[in-house]
Amino acid sequence: MGSSYRKIVCNGYTRNFRAAAEIVEVPRTSPAPGQVLIRNHFGGVNASDVNIAAGVYFSDGTFPFDLGCESIGEVIEVGEGISHLAVGDYVVSPSLGSAYAELIYRDALQVLKVPTCSPEVMTAVVCGSTASVGLNSVGQMGSGETVLITAAAGGVGSWCVQLAKLAGNHVIGTCSTEEKAVELRRLGCDRVIVYRNEDLGAVLSTEYPNGIDLVFEQVGEQTFDTCVDNIAQRGRIVICGFISEYTTGPKPVTSPRIYHKLLWKSAQLRAFLFSHWPDELPGHIVANLALVESGAVDPLVDRRVFSGLEQVVNAVEYLHAGGNSGKVVIRYP
Repeated sequence: MGSSYRKIVCNGYTRNFRAAAEIVEVPRTSPAPGQVLIRNHFGGVNASDVNIAAGVYFSDGTFPFDLGCESIGEVIEVGEGISHLAVGDYVVSPSLGSAYAELIYRDALQVLKVPTCSPEVMTAVVCGSTASVGLNSVGQMGSGETVLITAAAGGVGSWCVQLAKLAGNHVIGTCSTEEKAVELRRLGCDRVIVYRNEDLGAVLSTEYPNGIDLVFEQVGEQTFDTCVDNIAQRGRIVICGFISEYTTGPKPVTSPRIYHKLLWKSAQLRAFLFSHWPDELPGHIVANLALVESGAVDPLVDRRVFSGLEQVVNAVEYLHAGGNSGKVVIRYP
């Protein structure tokens, strides 16, 4: 390997990811004491990449900063004072700035050793933890409930579908195409709503007149409003995101405040970022990795191949165009 490597950085806030992303070459150095140097094999593409580039969260205004979220790769050099990791070990790095770089330097205590290096294993850490923290810690999911997952065919959504089914629930999933619906049925979704073909509100009000016990909401706008209208008595709406407004910014609305709809049902809104549950994350990650290893969860990874840093922007735009079924991944040669 050469004396330098490349990564993608952001030099100014914008919701236009193509304008934000810049490939730069930086010198390769030896890892500091307590650090490991990792050669990435796969990087995770996330809808929130746009929010990070826009400075919506996870940025203190210092430029440039590294873009991307999670990655999985191989330790190629170990700094002094490290005994639990060795050259050749596979590790997942869940921290910001990991996905869009050929090499990354990380504190050895901030990466997780895993038995194999694959996109499926990588999904257990961020996608899986987002799903399990959201459903269990935040949503207090039980068994025998009716659970609605919006954007169910995405990386997080497909994890939610499977976790909700494993818990013994009736699972409804929304998606945009029949091709995605096929995947969701394969994963065990009881009722798939292709929203381009069916009206979400009409289906929920007709087929589920008692309402939805737990909603895992990722879309926003009209989808969110429909979820509120169809929540059950004592139901919970867990807000994981609102991808419909990521590239445009917040959209003003003029309507009665939401408590007019929630109070009479004793319903609740609960928003979360999984990183705000640091005390619970290790347990979630270990459990999710075990589910993948045992075959109880089949992580859905999108079939389209994006290779190298040059394809990162295309991959982010592909995700936001709704083309993916499952986790979108960057593969490093």
